[in-house]
Amino acid sequence: MFHGVSNILVLLVAVIALGLATAAILSQLMTSLLFGISTRDPLTFALGGGTLVVVALSASWIPALRATRVDPVAALRAE
Repeated sequence: MFHGVSNILVLLVAVIALGLATAAILSQLMTSLLFGISTRDPLTFALGGGTLVVVALSASWIPALRATRVDPVAALRAE
């Protein structure tokens, strides 16, 4: 795994945990807006968090992959 992607993964796990905790607390305020699911539906939280993980990892994986293909000497000379 690329070093940059692993840093993103650690940050992402922390943010997802904080977001899920906040969503669980604030979902009680949105009870009247939720139709067909409970305020603490684990499947909804898992799908929401999983979607964010997939999007964030794909958004960081592609630039990290491109960065590994650049010649470091050529990149330093360009500066």
